[in-house]
Parts: sequence; C-alpha cells; structure tokens
Amino acid sequence: MTDTLRESDSGLSGKVAIVTGGGAAGDGIGNGRAAAILLARAGTRVLVVDRDSGLAQRTVDMITAEGGTASGWAADVTDEKQCEAMVEKAVALYGRLDFLDNNVGIGSRGSVVEETPANWRRLMQVNVETMFLAAKHAIPAMIRTAGGGAIVNVSSISALRPRGLTAYTTSKGAVIALTRAMAVDHGPDGIRVNCVAPGPVYTPMVYAPGMSHAARDQRRRASVLGREGTGWDVGHAVRFLLSDHARYITGQTLVVDGGTTLVGPSRESQPQH
Repeated sequence: MTDTLRESDSGLSGKVAIVTGGGAAGDGIGNGRAAAILLARAGTRVLVVDRDSGLAQRTVDMITAEGGTASGWAADVTDEKQCEAMVEKAVALYGRLDFLDNNVGIGSRGSVVEETPANWRRLMQVNVETMFLAAKHAIPAMIRTAGGGAIVNVSSISALRPRGLTAYTTSKGAVIALTRAMAVDHGPDGIRVNCVAPGPVYTPMVYAPGMSHAARDQRRRASVLGREGTGWDVGHAVRFLLSDHARYITGQTLVVDGGTTLVGPSRESQPQH
C-alpha cells in the first residue's frame, strides 16, 4: 500500500458488509439505512438485516434503484442462531465478509430506582448482547473469507454524558468497552473495531413516536453548530471507519453530535438519538 490514499481508494468497492438494524420506517433515513446506502454507493455489496423484512427490503430497493448491490434478510439478532444464519447468508450470497455495522438499539428513561429489572435486562440484551452475538459469528467469517475486516458498533453520547437515561447510558457505555476489548482481541487477526457515538440526530426512531416542532428545535439548538444532525451524518462516519481511510484507527469512539457534548447537559431536554 502506498503512503497516501486517493479519494477513490476507499477500499470499499467489491467488499461485503452486513448492516444490522438496516431498515427504517417508510422512506425515513435511520442510521443503519444511511450506512447501507452509503456503503453501496462506494461499491460495497450489502446484506441489510432487520427484524422486519419489509423495512429491510425498502432499504434494498433504495440501494438497487441507484444501481447498487444489496439483499435483505430478516433476523432477530438477540438470537444467536439467527446471527449465525445471517453471517452464513452473507457469505453464501457474496462469497466473503469484510464489514459489520452493529446498529441495533432501543431506548429507555429513568434512574435505577425508576427502572424495572425486566427492562434493564432487555436494554442490555438488545443494545449490547446483539453486538456480541453478531461479532462472534462475523469475525471468524471475516478471517476465513477476507483475511480481516472492520467492525463499527453504534453507541451514543449518552455513554459519555449521562442525562437521566440510566439503563440506556449503561448499555451504550458497555458498547464502547466492548469495542475497545474487541479491538485488542482481534487486531492481530487484521480486524479493526471502532465505535460511533451519535448525538440527538433526527431519525425515524426518534420522530416516529411523535415530536413537536418545539422539541425538534430544542434538539437542534443543543448543537453548538445550531445544526440538526441526521442519519446521513452517522452513516458517513460509519463508512469512513470501515474504509481504508481509517486503516490506522481502531478501538476509538467517533462522536457525531455537532458539539452537543461540549456544553452542559440538560436532563429532560435532550432525548437519546
């Protein structure tokens, strides 16, 4: 490899990625859908995974309409057998596996006093265990079929700045710790592992339950840039970290929040991404 990379030498073309949580409501652009589309635009073949096959297929349709290559796959990634089958499907379709974007997550509010044990366990299962299970089966396939690869786990700025979302904050903090541990464990295998921590980006996960114009504007103003973030901002960060432009970066957390974490937290005014 030369000392410098041209813009076109991202190392993404011809590669294969699994994007979990790759669907989104309607034509909305969530973090996973954005990453899948951006990877496909760079020439990566993408297996779009979502619990809802229809949402995954809509992402596939958006990719193929632009001339990209993608397939949909329905899986509940809280189930190890389905994670194993997901990886097997990617390899069967495309002959290799290079990238994994671990994008599944749910939110919760409240302190340890207010939280229920059942919901606590569910947060840990969906937000942390899914990433463990997907990586557990993806890593051997990357080593075997591609001689290495790259993984991005999606965390949240809640892991860095608690604000009344204790179970969620704990789970997203665990994602950062998992990322760092995996980077150490699998660097010798040629696998880089990094993390993206989004701020209050405007995605279907956030606005589908209903959001007032005032609440949306308050989230925008939380950024020191005074600018609203979207799923595209997170998707671009994921694509960068998977690309050869990030070939010397591993075990790191890239904060994508418009500077929100630079100013004082507000417990109630900034819901999770």
